[in-house]
Order: sequence, then C-alpha cells, then structure tokens
Amino acid sequence: METIQIDSIKIIDGHYVREGLACCYLMIDNNKGIIIETNTNHSIPYILREIEKSQLKPEDIEYIIITHVHLDHAGGAGKLMQICKNAKLLAHPKAARHIINPERLIQSSIQVYGEDNFKKLYGDIIPVPEDRVRIMEDGEEIVFGNRKLKFIYTRGHANHHFVIYDSQSNGVFTGDSFGLAYPILQEKGLFIIPTTSPTDFDPGEAKISIDKILNTNCDKVFLTHYGMIQDLENAKNQLIEGINLSEDLLYWCLKNDISEQNKYNYVKQSLLEYFEDKIKRLNLEKTKERWEMLQLDAELNTMGILYSAKRLVKKSN
Repeated sequence: METIQIDSIKIIDGHYVREGLACCYLMIDNNKGIIIETNTNHSIPYILREIEKSQLKPEDIEYIIITHVHLDHAGGAGKLMQICKNAKLLAHPKAARHIINPERLIQSSIQVYGEDNFKKLYGDIIPVPEDRVRIMEDGEEIVFGNRKLKFIYTRGHANHHFVIYDSQSNGVFTGDSFGLAYPILQEKGLFIIPTTSPTDFDPGEAKISIDKILNTNCDKVFLTHYGMIQDLENAKNQLIEGINLSEDLLYWCLKNDISEQNKYNYVKQSLLEYFEDKIKRLNLEKTKERWEMLQLDAELNTMGILYSAKRLVKKSN
C-alpha cells in the first residue's frame, strides 16, 4: 500500500506477508525522526525509502520504539539499529531483555511457526547492544521536538507491551492493544477485532488496556495492524464484544475434558462464525482475500486461547 502522511506522521506498509497487514510509523519533528515499530527485516527497505523521501538520513533517527517484542513488530529492530547509528531503542523492560538477547524469543517463535517458515518470515534476528537500549517505565515521557510522548503499560495481549501517547497528534500508537483493523475490511464501515495470539492473552487485562488508551482522551489511534482510526467508541464496542467471546471460549476450554485437537477445532470454528457474522452485519462481500486474512487470525487467536487455558490449568495445580 502507498505511504500515507498525517501531519508529521508517515504510515509505512511493512509488507509483512502481504500488503495492508502490518505497518510502522515515521514521526518527523525539527529534521529528526522517530520510527515506531520496525515490523521485520524485510520491512527495512521500505522504512529507509521513506526516511530518504523525507529528506532525512538514517543518522537523523533519534529513537526506534517497539510496542512489544513480537516479531511482526520488532523483528527488524536489530538490523535497523545497525543502520540508524545514532538511534536509541526504547522498550518495555520485559521486552528489552529479549531485544538484547533474542535467543529465547527465536526459539519460541520457531515453535509457533516452524523453522523454515520462521526463516522465511523473519530472517536473522540481530541482537541490539545493551548500551543502546533504554527501558521506559510506565507513565514516563520523552520530549521530541514540539511534542511529548508518554509510555503507558498495557497488558492483555502481551505482558511486555506498552502504548505511546503523542501530545501533538492527540493519538496513541497502540501496537496490538487496540485490535486489528485491516484496510481490506473497512469498505462498509469499521471492522475491528481483538488479537488473542500466543502467548499472554488475558481478557481482563485486555479490557483494562482499552480503557487506559481511551483515558488519554485521544481522538485517534494508530494501529500496527493497520493504520489510523478515529471511530473510537465504535471500535471499543467491537473489541469488547470480541474479547468477551474469546473469554467465553477460554473458559469453555477449561470446562470441557476433551482432546486438544477437538478444543482447537471448536474454538477456531466459533471464531470463524463470529467473523462471518461481522461480515454479514456490515453487508461486506466475503471475498477470497478477506476470508484468507481472517482465517489466519482465527488460527492464531485459537492458538492463543488454548495456550492461555493451559497456563490457567498449570497455575491452578
């Protein structure tokens, strides 16, 4: 997709798997830049192209910020930090350690995707030197040009996740804490769903995170998946509906003593039926491309719900 500029913020398609699935942001102020999210190593040429188009050099990037360490958000961080030699990487404390030493992150990702697919999607994950990483505390602020950026911890999707409130745009960069709204699904009105992908889905915390974002009094959010949305009350209602369904499915898994495969089949089918109902409510055409995208999320969300059920069982024993 083409890069979109909103005031001093560029929305850059990271070309993760396909166009319109994941983006990153270039924020410009006083001839300096910040990159929020890196997507993967394969996304870096698109980021560098937009830096150049903005009459900046990689050396003009002051900060690279990742909302959390999942590789569709942070997989390119190490390589990009090598190129942007003056940048400091800003991260949640629980994310920072995996950026500095990514071995455990790599192994857990290989378990989810398989080794061949992992290599194809992400390539080599490069560590970031510890002295170039700055840990951001909950509520901490930095000044960048004429704006302040405030970091707010938001669990629910990942326990190492934060969002960033930008005073100038009155917007929040939400990572995965405010759901997924792919451009291909927005033809007939807002279509947004929560993500419950492995490994930290917590429905209660996910709802708290939505409130934390809206309590900034922002009038827009910038999603990694994908782009800016402003219909925030509608978005909240859709996200809570989706989280409630996911929570019901989580507790259904806990109550039913059946095989993992049968649980997987039931949860995935329930999510697909929910997505199909949302499509019908919007009178949106169920194209092959749209349905393939939603099927991918149904698979990942199912894996996350089952993983959370296992974790709760383990905790109770």
